[in-house]
Amino acid sequence: QVQLVESGGGLVQAGGSLRLSCAASGRTFSDYHMAWFRQPPAKERTFVASISRSGSTTYYTDSVKGRFTISRDNAKNTVYLQMNSLKPEDTAVYYCAANRDGRSWYAYRDPIIYDYWGQGTQVTVSS
Repeated sequence: QVQLVESGGGLVQAGGSLRLSCAASGRTFSDYHMAWFRQPPAKERTFVASISRSGSTTYYTDSVKGRFTISRDNAKNTVYLQMNSLKPEDTAVYYCAANRDGRSWYAYRDPIIYDYWGQGTQVTVSS
């Protein structure tokens, strides 16, 4: 069992920055691939970024490439999402997720492969 707790969300003006954190507890953090998803109001949850167990491999959805950076600190059991040049369309609840079975991680964009989820943190970008 893994518990995930996100923090760092808030209200920011367009063009601003936020850094989200997701603290994990319960099992060996480095055993898990990690990801961030987001869910805008009245829309489905979609993939934002993912990072491999060691942090050597990262993936991003096209709309955030060059603006967002996913990273992890296995010594601190934490994954981060640095978000720069924020746009109003980035407004959403952001969730972190953990994948234990590396064999399924080829489908890293699919929320169904993630075993554990945090409760989410709200990010609101004003124009």
